Amino acid sequence: MTVVKAIIFDLDGTLADTLDDLTDAYNHGLKELHLPGHTKEQYKMMVGTGSADLCRKALPPDRTDLIDKLLEMSLNRYNDHYLDKTVAYPGIAELLDELTRRNIRLSVLSNKPDSFTNKIVREMFGSERFEIIRGQLDGTPTKPDPTVVLAILEQMELSCTDVLYVGDSAIDMATADAAQLRSVGVSWGFRDRQELQRAGAGHIIDQPAQLLDLL
Repeated sequence: MTVVKAIIFDLDGTLADTLDDLTDAYNHGLKELHLPGHTKEQYKMMVGTGSADLCRKALPPDRTDLIDKLLEMSLNRYNDHYLDKTVAYPGIAELLDELTRRNIRLSVLSNKPDSFTNKIVREMFGSERFEIIRGQLDGTPTKPDPTVVLAILEQMELSCTDVLYVGDSAIDMATADAAQLRSVGVSWGFRDRQELQRAGAGHIIDQPAQLLDLL
């Protein structure tokens, strides 16, 4: 692998296990609407494409008229409980420490709403580690569209050959491909190794320290 100057990380399923708090928030919204909830395993396959799309998937097919209501209720609940059960994956803190020691520049890009992305990253990992933290903003396309990745590269004054993209899903691998970045899939997240392989991950790692081996 050529010299890596920066790494862009996905958040949910890559740096942090957010699934319990997401499950609780969206099931709360569904309960308020008198609709059935879903298991954590079901939510694993729903997350990753943005909050509105998660609501669409969580609702019965004939109740998509409730997307906006479910979104509002769920995010209001999430705002009060987004770090109740969320934890960093084992080895992530040590990985970030070592990457920082090696002067590798770090950023985060998530399809989670921008406010939550920033709050979770800053509260869990500190505000000094990551140069850019971006979540989903109104009027900005979500991953796998490469628009925000390319904007991050421009802001950091880096080329696509300087940067790795690290994530846990096919969406992340497609994002890297669309932006012409080298991709690393992590098998400890919400999706499995087979999905990453089918998505054409450049590398797949099973624990955070293996990212250092790639460098």
